Amino acid sequence: MHRLGIVFPGQGAQYVGMGRDLHDGFEVVRSIFSEAGAMLGFDVASLCFEGPQEELDLTVNTQTTILTLNAAIYRVFTQETSLRPRVMAGHSLGEYSALCASGALSFPDALDLVRTRSRHQQDVVPLGVGSMAAVIGLERPAVESLCREISGKNGVVVPAIFNAPGQTVVSGLTAAVDSVMSRSRKEGAKRAIRLPLSVPFHCPLLVEAARRFREDLDRVEIRYGDTPVLANVDPTVIHRPDNTKELLVRHISAPVRWQETIEQMVLMGVDTIVEMGPRKILSGLSRRIDGRIRMLNVEDRDSLNRTLESLNA
Repeated sequence: MHRLGIVFPGQGAQYVGMGRDLHDGFEVVRSIFSEAGAMLGFDVASLCFEGPQEELDLTVNTQTTILTLNAAIYRVFTQETSLRPRVMAGHSLGEYSALCASGALSFPDALDLVRTRSRHQQDVVPLGVGSMAAVIGLERPAVESLCREISGKNGVVVPAIFNAPGQTVVSGLTAAVDSVMSRSRKEGAKRAIRLPLSVPFHCPLLVEAARRFREDLDRVEIRYGDTPVLANVDPTVIHRPDNTKELLVRHISAPVRWQETIEQMVLMGVDTIVEMGPRKILSGLSRRIDGRIRMLNVEDRDSLNRTLESLNA
């Protein structure tokens, strides 16, 4: 019997055409896209399937479309199999997909929160002021040390996402991020790549966005989900109605501890992880974190069929 974990990707996984195949094949997908479009006031399906990419990449559009597609994929999965996970998690924005899939958040509430959250994030840091970069091939302590040193000279830059061994994302003021990229290459990083994001996520520049978002969270009801969801900010903590709002406030300006999230899943007995969402970014990270994990994914009908065959074998 498979001991299943489910993970959901976040911002950066989007591409024009995502979800089209499932939308064509499943009424449940068409229904959730239609529901999202009615709430958001634009044709979500058209933006996902036809773009343009620049429009899809705008923070508010990326966050709402990824959540919609992730939720739709999970509904298809639960419709097609009786297998259920023992734990879930989502990478950054993907945490909202996990909370929605578990039943802790309704889809309308999750969509509304993601929309308002993304607007706060964009509003508090004007375009161009902040950025993010992935540092690959340098270990976590070296990146942390560089950020501390450069923050003292160039302003805020912090490790924002601990993705996997030798892969850390930094976030902060653009000049400080540039300095980390330059210095990390000199100190032996294989690559330092600026990410195509308009907001410096998971860093102290977003403390004001977090403060504003706290008020938005008061409007929604958090329920007990039917599957435990691990918190990005502390993967040893499971979301509950009495802690989720505080965890989601912290989530805006605190780092994502993804490597520890996957390690925690393994400690909970998970041997197979299914990534639900566009691309297979998390699958690659998970293999780097623990090569014993069996990784599957669902993003279209082909991958759905392969995953179901594999799980039923």
